[in-house]
Amino acid sequence: MNGSGHRVAITGFGVVAPCGIGKEAYWRGLLGPGVTGAKSVEIADWDPSPWYASPKESRRADRVEQYAIAAATEAFTQAGEIGADPSRFGTIFATGIGGLHTLEEQIQVRLDKGERRVSPFLVPMMMANAPGAAISMRFGLRGPNETICTACAAGTHALGYAARLIAWGRCDAVATGGSECAATATSLAGFGNMTALSSSGISRPFDAKRDGFVMGEGAAVFILERWDHAVSRGATILGEVLGAASNADAHHITAPSPGGAGAIECMRLALDDAGLPPSGIALVNAHGTSTPLNDAAEAEAIATVFGARTVPVMSGKGVTGHALGAAGALEAAQVMLSIDKRLIPPTAGTTELDASLAIDVVHGAPREWTPGPAISNNFGFGGHNGSVIIAPAV
Repeated sequence: MNGSGHRVAITGFGVVAPCGIGKEAYWRGLLGPGVTGAKSVEIADWDPSPWYASPKESRRADRVEQYAIAAATEAFTQAGEIGADPSRFGTIFATGIGGLHTLEEQIQVRLDKGERRVSPFLVPMMMANAPGAAISMRFGLRGPNETICTACAAGTHALGYAARLIAWGRCDAVATGGSECAATATSLAGFGNMTALSSSGISRPFDAKRDGFVMGEGAAVFILERWDHAVSRGATILGEVLGAASNADAHHITAPSPGGAGAIECMRLALDDAGLPPSGIALVNAHGTSTPLNDAAEAEAIATVFGARTVPVMSGKGVTGHALGAAGALEAAQVMLSIDKRLIPPTAGTTELDASLAIDVVHGAPREWTPGPAISNNFGFGGHNGSVIIAPAV
């Protein structure tokens, strides 16, 4: 991160998503067909037992926490024996909502059976910081343990903050990422009634017929380390966090600022943090939610920062749906896999690009590329903007 001190290495990551459990399955899912005919895309037949000592233990964790533990286990397994001082190993995690399924279920229990039947585990299961706290306890991480809850920008914000803690010398390693499991009947009703969800049940970012997002869920976890620490222990370095940025639109609770003004500034701040010119970016992993306003504003922002149709742009939400606070983490995993496979997945669901958008959207088929620095964007209700720049290990 430009002028900030230590380089930030990525030495492991793990993924849990509806299109695949584990990063290799996730990659195959990203190359597959998009979501069709659904308000939400969820993990079918989820079984938490591989990651818990007993059914009793797993029952005391909402799925948002279970997903985080599963993804973290894969990440730590890949990273190997890190050997960092536990007091300098942080957990910076993200969610948009937290244990909403548990909250909604227990509200119904109270209404049907009375308050004495409400579970004593309601609070630790529903609280937004539960996934990060569970990772910290499972892996004995005694450094900073903080949860970022900035709606759909949270995952990207967590990655950026975690990287800064390492760059500034506050931590030697950090487990970071995001998790979400919020497609309850009530949340879907709320998003639907505000016309944010696709009426067609199809997520098609930047398409001329886009009409809203499809709700997603899942988790992705990354192990970040001081570069010299990773080198000294002989770790395989998978990538590097070059820079990140966060700012606010200060415009509207749900709509982006006109012309993508906040997104423009956020991407420019991230480029400055990474010490890169716009021409140094080889891929834009867009927020690309499939909503009319967001896609138009983001496309204008991308064209303003990088030039019209000059850099490949992709969005994974045609496959994953919109996983809210986990979106930034899942999409950073897309960047890492695209670097590893030397292939940009197509933007699933998108068949007819909106002619008014001056960006080069990869769609229809994967595109080969020479991996280079990629910027991943996420923007959240409340006017939150986040960008992170991830590059191949060099």
